[in-house]
Amino acid sequence: MPATIVQTNSQPFAPAEIDPVTLDIIENALRNARVEMDATLVRTAMSPGIREQGDAFPLIADHNGKMIVGQFGSFIGGFLKQFDGTLEDGDMIFLSDPYSCEGAVSHSNDWLILLPVFRSGRLIAYTAMFGHQSDIGGKVVGSMPINARSIFEEGVRIPPVKIWRKGEYNEDLIKLVMHQTRKPDWCQADLNALIAACRVAARRVVEMADRFGDDVYVSATQELLARNHRAMKQLIAMAVAEEPVSFEDYICDDGMGYGPYKIKCTMWRDGDKVILDFQGTDPQSSASINFYLNENMFKMFFGIYMIMVFDPQILFNDGFYDLIDVRIPAGSLLKPHFPAALSGRTHALGRIFDILGGLLGQKTPEFLNAAGFSSSPHLFYSGNDHRPGKGGEWFQLFQIGFGGIPGRPMGDGPDGHSLWPGFTNVPNEFLERYFPLMIERYETDPDSGGAGLHRGGNGIHMTYRFLSPGTISIHDDRWFVPPWGVNGGAPGKRARKILERADGSHCVIGNKVEDISVAVDDQLHFITWGGGGWGDPLARDPSLVGLEVLQGLVTVAGARAYGVVASEDGEIDAAATEALRHHMRSTRAPLSLFDYGPGVEALRSACEAETGLPAPIQPAWPELEAAQ
Repeated sequence: MPATIVQTNSQPFAPAEIDPVTLDIIENALRNARVEMDATLVRTAMSPGIREQGDAFPLIADHNGKMIVGQFGSFIGGFLKQFDGTLEDGDMIFLSDPYSCEGAVSHSNDWLILLPVFRSGRLIAYTAMFGHQSDIGGKVVGSMPINARSIFEEGVRIPPVKIWRKGEYNEDLIKLVMHQTRKPDWCQADLNALIAACRVAARRVVEMADRFGDDVYVSATQELLARNHRAMKQLIAMAVAEEPVSFEDYICDDGMGYGPYKIKCTMWRDGDKVILDFQGTDPQSSASINFYLNENMFKMFFGIYMIMVFDPQILFNDGFYDLIDVRIPAGSLLKPHFPAALSGRTHALGRIFDILGGLLGQKTPEFLNAAGFSSSPHLFYSGNDHRPGKGGEWFQLFQIGFGGIPGRPMGDGPDGHSLWPGFTNVPNEFLERYFPLMIERYETDPDSGGAGLHRGGNGIHMTYRFLSPGTISIHDDRWFVPPWGVNGGAPGKRARKILERADGSHCVIGNKVEDISVAVDDQLHFITWGGGGWGDPLARDPSLVGLEVLQGLVTVAGARAYGVVASEDGEIDAAATEALRHHMRSTRAPLSLFDYGPGVEALRSACEAETGLPAPIQPAWPELEAAQ
């Protein structure tokens, strides 16, 4: 049965006229409250993933649970339908189990806090925030086992419970949860940071209601939702055709030797509504790459993409949800049946953005982005620190890597950036201060961005030298299927990982590997993929290519992909460049909207020669084939 909201004041909110100035003040105050949530979190969290990289996401919702400001959209409506209990003034909800909140958090490492905000006996808002915990127990350090066959192997699962009940803290619950993790100090601090961030936002909401009155504040939130609805309705009519278009992309492998896994989406418009249907997506994996995709989360992804491409000034919120119908087949990679493992969902989560770009760009190729850094590569390094003076103390690192952003209509993709705009890198000095390692190299990987009028961003080549024995694990993708280019742009270069032993020997290791032993002075070359290129490479300014040769972003050999003949110091041979470009134009095939590189079977045939790794085996689902 649905949740019961206990309010001591039953008077409904009265609609109020909102002038533009008041609406603008409340809108920007809410934006600032969201920023303040982030600031509170990073100042009080302890884990590098949250404190240094910002792997946490805030939300402020209206009294009905619709997101007014945030990033992932609101899960609150689905939560209220499923939560069999009461919500009262002084309550706070704590949860992490994706299956108990319709995928509002998509793996158990994400701990979520939900705070209902009451004023004068009435519910006027919700604040919420979730953040990635570096360890929640389970079979492997970091709690993200690649070979997990069920969610029960991935650490503690927390159903929706009250961490605060009528103002009283449930200390025993927290003791029980912290007993499951290898890093209770980090997790306790991070949890307190999430709580503090939600309380800060709640105070700001109450202050706004104190200043303007409850009715004006609530009416302003409804107008912000309605304004978004009006804007999105126009964007959908402009960018989405009634004729269906489809797009598909792949997760390279599952870490168990099988792949690639297809994600397919078909989009069309029916009147004012856009339909996004994932029929044709592969069935769920027996490993942990499944992504339990919440429909409202995908609606927000769609809305963010539409707004950022077509009208970035719009404040995105939940106001447009009734304009979008998302259909995800049960039992698929994006809607797995319980208790499927979910910890490695980051690859599918990121790939969704590439698919959105491929769908929306088919009608408006001038707005089309290439495929880019659509994932968050993870490195785990752990063990006992045996350096002098360390006494064998336990350490564990969880770090998110960066790579190349795709070439875009307005220019080149940034080099070495994150999928999530708010993420920041962990400073190398921090890593070397707190973990037994040295960063020998942190630089762009030249030529990894796809060639184009607008170059794809380069990936990163980061080299870790380990100073204490330990184990490493890696979660990454785009090592088999390259990031595609668009409008004549070339695909980006694929990811690769190389382990250089202290004796000088080298070996290529997989991009999804677990518990690799490393010794003192072993080095890991962690190389991420580049973004696809945008537009005809032969139309790129040769002097710009020469500058990038000088800067080390493009090599002399790589410059020839742009039809540019350059020296090591970036000097351009104009006559040779003109001749090379003439030859390339006269001999190449017509430019295509999408350049995927070789097909899957061609990639499979050349895999070992090109990557040093065996090709993944095509997944099979005999029980489904038999049923058909």
